[in-house]
Amino acid sequence: MKLIEAVKKKVKFLLFQFPRNIKYSFLSNANNVKGKAKIVQPFQLNGLGKIEFGSNVTIGFESSPFLYSGYGYIEARNLNSLISIEERVFINNNVVIISEGEGITISKNTLIGINCEIYDSDFHNLAADKRLTGEPGTSKVLIENNVFIGSNVKILKGVTIGENSIIGSGSVVTKSIPKNVIAAGVPAQEIRKL
Repeated sequence: MKLIEAVKKKVKFLLFQFPRNIKYSFLSNANNVKGKAKIVQPFQLNGLGKIEFGSNVTIGFESSPFLYSGYGYIEARNLNSLISIEERVFINNNVVIISEGEGITISKNTLIGINCEIYDSDFHNLAADKRLTGEPGTSKVLIENNVFIGSNVKILKGVTIGENSIIGSGSVVTKSIPKNVIAAGVPAQEIRKL
């Protein structure tokens, strides 16, 4: 029985994941990538900036939704943009991380659920007359060590999430969260201390 399961797993990888890994690798245009992640779900790396992976970073999870239908997307859009994903970070399926400004740091031992989005930019100027032509607001995002981010969370520009904190599923994080707390909601706020 174990042999049959091993053969099925290999065939699924060769028929479904391997071609998709090649596709998204081909579609990627990032040239300034340091380190490597373990790829479980395909992901696309784009942008002119720098993307860094620490050791033992994993992107995707077999036993989660969207493994065969989705992909991860990481973009360091501008030359000065930096996305740093440190050691032992686990990122689940369909995650989007885009830096257009000061950068995004995801520190050691962080867990990120499915469908999460992390941005350091508004992407458009908020003034109505400058929305298409003006500079967007940008500000660094820092996720400190050992943070657990639930599924379907959005983390917006200028946010720091303190070490050991938990962000509940479906939250939108618009302001910094202290360390050692559980935060949730829209907008996310502290629910209790850990």
